[in-house]
Amino acid sequence: MRRSGIRGEGEGGGGSADRDLGDGTVPLPRATEPTEPAEAKQTAGDAPASGGGRAEARRGRKKPKPRWRRVLLWTSGSLAFLVLAAAGAVYFYIEHLNGNIESDDLNLGNSRLDRATPNADGQVPLNILLLGSDSREGGNQALGGGSEGGERADVQLLMHASADRSNITLISVPRDTMITIPECTDPETGEVYPESYDRINASLGHGGPGCTVATWEEMTGIPIDHFMMLDFEGVVSMADAVGGVPVCVDANVADPESHLRLPAGDNVVEGEQALQWLRTRHAFGDGGDVGRTRGQQMYLSNMADELQGSTSLTNPGELMALAEAATNALTVDNDLASVQDLYGLGENLRSVPGDRINSITMPWLPDPENPEVTVVPDPAESEALFALVRDDIPLDDQDAAPAEDEASDSAETGDAGEPETPEATADPPADITVLVRNGTGDLTTGEAPVDGRASDITEELLARGYTGASTDLGSESQADSVVLYPTGAEQANAEAVAEAMGLPHSAVRISPSAAGITLVVGNDWREGADYPEPTEEETGGETGTGGEEQAVDDEAILFGDDKDCMSVNPDYTW
Repeated sequence: MRRSGIRGEGEGGGGSADRDLGDGTVPLPRATEPTEPAEAKQTAGDAPASGGGRAEARRGRKKPKPRWRRVLLWTSGSLAFLVLAAAGAVYFYIEHLNGNIESDDLNLGNSRLDRATPNADGQVPLNILLLGSDSREGGNQALGGGSEGGERADVQLLMHASADRSNITLISVPRDTMITIPECTDPETGEVYPESYDRINASLGHGGPGCTVATWEEMTGIPIDHFMMLDFEGVVSMADAVGGVPVCVDANVADPESHLRLPAGDNVVEGEQALQWLRTRHAFGDGGDVGRTRGQQMYLSNMADELQGSTSLTNPGELMALAEAATNALTVDNDLASVQDLYGLGENLRSVPGDRINSITMPWLPDPENPEVTVVPDPAESEALFALVRDDIPLDDQDAAPAEDEASDSAETGDAGEPETPEATADPPADITVLVRNGTGDLTTGEAPVDGRASDITEELLARGYTGASTDLGSESQADSVVLYPTGAEQANAEAVAEAMGLPHSAVRISPSAAGITLVVGNDWREGADYPEPTEEETGGETGTGGEEQAVDDEAILFGDDKDCMSVNPDYTW
């Protein structure tokens, strides 16, 4: 268990309210000091308990559609605001709450992404990784914390707030996504975890949340400024502190693995039953991680909704209990290690309109090596999503540039409008250094790499004026061809290389570990001088859906458009 000293000395002290919360440079945490687990309000296998109190009162009213505005405010520190408002000048109580918060290094990897460049008004985007841990420390083991394979981050959401704070994008990822976890070093023990290919939730066990942050940066090319993490005990204590969280299922549900048992319709889950909801996988949707992710989204949204409207906020005793639960539940990076920092972050995000908060699950495909159990990122669709975030473009596209004809009309009327920021231009081909690597092998089928493939493409680049092209003698297995670049300064050159060889824009990806612009010739380009045109089947035909295997449907894009009730797997009803 690691804990930063935040009582006035060293990092994370109580006087850090002036800290710049948007620059995203620093360290990360683990889980908090466990509290005694709350008694479950209902035992596994029983029907929901009845009784008085706030939870029972809520069962009788219909819950409106969840709003990500609430979860945003909660996760970004609205609790800290409420605590400050109640505690006022009670310095020692604030220091006590600061002592509850665990903190750790922000990034445990060897690479760091460049922070976003401020816009004309000096504003920068803000990216926060929200994590749920299955830590088995303390009381978490009794609540179902993982007992094998190390601590895991079973809930992962990336929250991107635009530079002007006009919109927010939330990206969730299934916990069973297979991904490359970069080399990470535990700052406390010095243990080095080598690079590995594993489920993304295993990254938490490679030294702490900082390795999960490093994994997300490597996977997305998006620089992450902060993280916030809850463990199992935190989920239980928070649910109890607000008197229960409303959820809804479209049929009676009973999941023997998570022990969740609820009747159809609206329910209020508390204590361990709240944890059962968050752990349920097989009983939701088709039994995969996408269903569980949507259930978690519903829970978090409605919990934040309850926090905003709870009577606890006007009751000093209940408010203090809520503050204790919240601060004990949190593990954050060192730049958020005080109530004051959390308050500042909450204020920073408070102006985001509720109707401009968009949620989407990362596009994925069944894992070729284990399609029934694990998934992999859809190489084209996921990169297109990550590119939108990197370019600070909202999913609802309300801030898109005017159409070309509108721009022409504006020019004809003499309305110059705002001056456009000139786009970065590529260097001449002869000045661009490109390393070409052979990735045509296929580990899933055992297909060997095409001999001399990297050399052939290097020769093509040389013939097309890229006299700085050279061949990497090594080889790897890469399903899709990509052009990697290490920093934003190289993006225009990487895009020029892709265009010269016929590769689509989605093939251009940032990779902090790349030594320079690197063209990896994948298994999808085993012959020919130019990258092959996609077939109608690969592009989804006229519908443009991306094919039948595309795992994300329109319902996942805007959280406010999701159904009120979770869909129950017919094999898990009673």
